Amino acid sequence: MFGRIIGLVLVFLIAWIVFVRPSSGSGPERRYVVRPHDTLWTIAASHYGGDPREGVWKLMHRNHLAETILRPGQRLVLP
Repeated sequence: MFGRIIGLVLVFLIAWIVFVRPSSGSGPERRYVVRPHDTLWTIAASHYGGDPREGVWKLMHRNHLAETILRPGQRLVLP
């Protein structure tokens, strides 16, 4: 009985090693250079569908921003 369990675990681990691959569904990261008069709201509205508030939150979280003030030339990663 104990041998069967170990055998099943080994088969599962081998199958997992062979078939599991990293996901590349999100695609490469996109970069955005802030232009004069850009705000997080306008960037979120132009790059994300739906409610811009969620896009603003994603931008702030991904770029580790503590405030919403942007400077021209600043580089942001678009999640």
